[in-house]
Amino acid sequence: MTSRTGSLADIKVIDASRVLGGPYAGQILGDHGADVIKIEPPAGDETRGWGPPFLDGAASYFLGLNRNKRGMALDLTQPAGRELLLRLLETADVFIENFKTGTLERWGLGREELERRFPRLVHCRVSGFGADGPLGGLPGYDAAIQASAGIMSVNGERGGAPLRVGLPVVDMVTGLNAVIGILMALQERASSGKGQFVEATLYDCGVSLLHPHLPNYYLSGKVAGRSGNAHPNITPYDVFATRDVPLFLAVGNNRQFATLCEVVGRPELAEDARYATNKDRNINRDALKVDLEAAMAGFDGGPLAERLVKSGVPCGAVRSIDQVMADPHTHHREMVVDIGSYRGTGSPIKLSRTPASYRMAPPRFGEHTAAILAEAGVQGELFADALPGFAPPDEAQGPEIGAETAGRPAVRG
Repeated sequence: MTSRTGSLADIKVIDASRVLGGPYAGQILGDHGADVIKIEPPAGDETRGWGPPFLDGAASYFLGLNRNKRGMALDLTQPAGRELLLRLLETADVFIENFKTGTLERWGLGREELERRFPRLVHCRVSGFGADGPLGGLPGYDAAIQASAGIMSVNGERGGAPLRVGLPVVDMVTGLNAVIGILMALQERASSGKGQFVEATLYDCGVSLLHPHLPNYYLSGKVAGRSGNAHPNITPYDVFATRDVPLFLAVGNNRQFATLCEVVGRPELAEDARYATNKDRNINRDALKVDLEAAMAGFDGGPLAERLVKSGVPCGAVRSIDQVMADPHTHHREMVVDIGSYRGTGSPIKLSRTPASYRMAPPRFGEHTAAILAEAGVQGELFADALPGFAPPDEAQGPEIGAETAGRPAVRG
């Protein structure tokens, strides 16, 4: 196994989750040194087929969420498969799963049973709505939760139809919250000696994202609507036209507003009573947008954004994905990772002494089954019915993708 370093190098994780939230959590833990074993059902994680594009038969969607994991295929519908899972959990610190509510219980592996067998285990469940309550046990996907949790109701053009956020924000935040919960539980275990159950649901996480709309509703009783790119509480905080590309201004205080007015050649706007404070600017936001866009019509968006940022005004020209990838700062921040033919997105979590490391590309289906069984002291031949595609060690596949790059820099910059 490739040498592991990082803040979680002594942590072993069994990741039996699929699709996005759970696998994203497992990848974060793996990036920071945890030994993550990804267990897939006989049909594989369905995101392996969520393409094109594909690399060596695996879709980009799967590749983006399963780096730094060893792969094992295991049929948990078989008693032998469940027995093998229990063997793996004997030496595990964390178990991540997102089985449909009641599935593990039906298999005799429910929360209470796992807690009895493995009192130090941190058991993390990612689900749509949780196990109980009016919606308990129901399935959830990111876009459906964006709708039911109110996110779509505040996303879209003013006067337009509700719109899904263009990335799986609920799934990703659920994965992040799962990691936070896991780390909290591991921290507490250090003093108590006991693991605990960690739950992260898409619905809870979707509701938690409704800032500042929920705090506004708590105080005013007014239901927020769609405001396009504009912020409901801050002005100017919106997309503004320039001579070429749109530019997003995120002006949070009077000093930044005065600097903006100076840079675009309209210093008198900062002295205008209609724009004196954020409250005044909110009241007169339509007039302010007209004035600012008239001033910015003589500027190209990119150079203006650079000048404003260097002057202390938060902003950014609206860029495409390829422009982000071409930006030297993206590479300087090590946000692009290359391991052999695999390219992925780097960890945004930067630790000074124990940084993230990128050791293994996402595994081929069942790639490391033989090695994982050998470590657990299990003869795979005795459990062949529960091991799809299992090959004895002398027939197993070669080294993981990217092993030939060991010792080389993992990040291209």
